[in-house]
Amino acid sequence: MKPLLRRMPLLCSIALLLLACCVAQASDRPPNVIIFLADDLGYGDLACYGNPIVQTPNLDRFAREGVRLTDCHAGGTVCSPSRAALLTGRNPYRSGFFYIHGKDTYLKDEEVTLAEVLKDQGYETGFWGKWHLSTLEKTHYVHPGPSEQGFDYWMGTTLNAFDKLGGPRRPKAFIKNGEPVGTVDAWYCDVIVDDARDWLVNQRSKQKPFFMYVCSHEPHTPIDPPAEYSNRYDNAEVDQLEKQTQYGQISRPKKDISDNKKDYYGTVNQLDDAFGRLMKTLEEEGLRENTLVLFTSDNGPETPVTVEESLGQWEDPIRDKCFGSPGVLRGMKRFPYEGGHRVPGLVRLPGVIPAGTESHVLFNGTDILPTVCGLTGANVPTNRNVDGVDASDAFLGRTVQRGHSAIWFYPHHGDTWFRMPQISMRQGDLTLIAWLPKRTEGVSLDEWFATSDPDRVALYDVSIDPGQSNDIASKHPEIVSSMKKEMTALWREMRDEGLSK
Repeated sequence: MKPLLRRMPLLCSIALLLLACCVAQASDRPPNVIIFLADDLGYGDLACYGNPIVQTPNLDRFAREGVRLTDCHAGGTVCSPSRAALLTGRNPYRSGFFYIHGKDTYLKDEEVTLAEVLKDQGYETGFWGKWHLSTLEKTHYVHPGPSEQGFDYWMGTTLNAFDKLGGPRRPKAFIKNGEPVGTVDAWYCDVIVDDARDWLVNQRSKQKPFFMYVCSHEPHTPIDPPAEYSNRYDNAEVDQLEKQTQYGQISRPKKDISDNKKDYYGTVNQLDDAFGRLMKTLEEEGLRENTLVLFTSDNGPETPVTVEESLGQWEDPIRDKCFGSPGVLRGMKRFPYEGGHRVPGLVRLPGVIPAGTESHVLFNGTDILPTVCGLTGANVPTNRNVDGVDASDAFLGRTVQRGHSAIWFYPHHGDTWFRMPQISMRQGDLTLIAWLPKRTEGVSLDEWFATSDPDRVALYDVSIDPGQSNDIASKHPEIVSSMKKEMTALWREMRDEGLSK
């Protein structure tokens, strides 16, 4: 075994070289790239991930045409940090996405994005949907927006549909290439997919490879799908199945919100149809065979307001329609437990990724940039810390070599959410969960954040305990000591780099 272990880096390099060669031989030019990012879609929300209720025929078919990742993770546990990680390949704390107080957080112009890297490689780039990395309405005089971050064409919104310019059914006014286009009278996923399809058919340069980044609002709140979708889930069978659904060991609200479940399931169904239309257009344009398509989510599913409710804080009826599930995993959106960041991951590249396969190898949101670079011949930025690696071997079910363990932070300070841990780190199948010490009276939030290190910890083996219900830390003190040392070093390095911005 020892000679084989010494040869593993060489074998992995050979596998990556063969994969890149397959891509190059499939066409005279590098593959097109489409990343479709759902919002708050849980690990257990799709039929192809075991959901017995929601109809997702288009994504199920897509899964059969490529690889289904069972250990795919967002780069963060909430929206903006995950999106920053996806575009930069860096842990979002390096980019300053702490969310510890009301500071104005946005993706700085100094960050190098996947769009910029591919644009330098000769790609035409386009973005649609929820940006959530700056204020688009002020992009020319306050924040860098999609144009400044490498996108040739874009149509999007600053955050989601919460603001005064839109409502639950009608999205807010869109901004296109920096100019307002008015409130669009349609559902969010339909608007962005239809515009993306039009760009694909009529507006892009046919002489260039392209990169499309499509970010749906669904199934983020507010949730209010067309009646034709929600009505499919208004029946006794769904009522019974929902009672068996797991919600990451998080209790449901004391009040009865069961009538709302049909709207959540209908929204996921609607999202599936929108994705299916985009894939149909791709095929009609003859682009299916030379296009890498990755479908994933920005974090785990949203919870009803049960955490806040248990602390005697507030109610938020808009979240009473949240019936997303992390499947067997523990935690949901915001939680550093697996359910907060392990998400669906479906990848297709015909002729390179075998159809109908399944991979249990960890793939992280920070891996997207270096992996796409490896498959397209683009260069990974070398003048900054990039945490992700070229993890294309994960698409083939092969081991991925990493420079350090994958790590996730819950970007809140812990006073209100002190019962929730703030950090998790994966080393193989072992996950170390950690809490920062409680902030003492008189210590400012900034001082607490800048000086605190991981304190209390728990250890789980997710290969046999995906629900993270059996803390084995006391049985493995040496492993805990070693992992906590690495966690502390990564925490300090990433936090301090972000604080320096």
